[in-house]
Amino acid sequence: MDVFFLGTGAGMPAKLRNVTSIALKLLEERGSVWLFDAGEATQHQILHTSIKPRRIEKIFVTHLHGDHIYGLPGLLSSRSFQGGETEVTVYGPKGIRDFLQISLSISQTYLKYPLKVVEIEEGIVFEDEQFSVEARLLDHGIMSYGYRVAEKDRPGTLLADKLKEAGVQPGPIFKKIKDGETVTLEDGRVIEPNEFLGPAQKGRVVTILGDTRFCENAIFLAKGADLLVHEATFAKGEDQLASDYFHSTTHQAAEVAKQAEAKQLCLTHISSRYDRHAWRELVKEAAEIFPNTDIAEDFKEINIPLKGEKHLP
Repeated sequence: MDVFFLGTGAGMPAKLRNVTSIALKLLEERGSVWLFDAGEATQHQILHTSIKPRRIEKIFVTHLHGDHIYGLPGLLSSRSFQGGETEVTVYGPKGIRDFLQISLSISQTYLKYPLKVVEIEEGIVFEDEQFSVEARLLDHGIMSYGYRVAEKDRPGTLLADKLKEAGVQPGPIFKKIKDGETVTLEDGRVIEPNEFLGPAQKGRVVTILGDTRFCENAIFLAKGADLLVHEATFAKGEDQLASDYFHSTTHQAAEVAKQAEAKQLCLTHISSRYDRHAWRELVKEAAEIFPNTDIAEDFKEINIPLKGEKHLP
């Protein structure tokens, strides 16, 4: 479970930062990639990575400002030429369906795979046996959502040695027990999975927010998150400017992380007014309130380890 930043700038492409797009790589969990927003040139950014467009399963759009959606029609179109055949679902605010239908229709783009578009409201927008995704409205100039991706708890580690001592040999029975099934052996013995599994592994939580002022829904979505990705368009002391443009400062992002008791904060959506030297200062500002803070850069990757594991370098 890795968060990979394809674009981390605010408003328009800049030399050091492309506009917003974030990939949540779930390759081990489900063999797929989920995107959050697709600003202009997202597919160009992907060319510099190991991400395969055919692996993209879901795209969650936070809001309909151009720096978050202008790359979407091109990405969806190119995916057809790159061997993508499986369904893609796009989730986003009301209007995302019209945007895509008109863009693809006017350009006479034919997709070789099914495209499903879901115009969301607040609440659980996706759930299966592995993950749930909850959306809440934030405080921006237009309808803007934040997303909380919660992994379901995993079964504990299979106690293989204990099973062998009980006379059970590796094979299909091991898998059934790992999946939580009660198994009756040929000799009539009943194997209860809870006796041969270690403690359940707590699921991980990643919160990715759209553009927003400081608000309670941001804290709600980030509660106890392993990683909170929060915009920090402005430096501390620019509260009025941030409020006028419906954005957040470094201090405000850090305050959300602190009140939510998140494990880690990563700042993104950085204004081009701040050069590379200023980025360190932005981190220092946020760390005054929330010490475990990092700043996103294009092509930066953050690993979200299983509970009890250490972060990979």
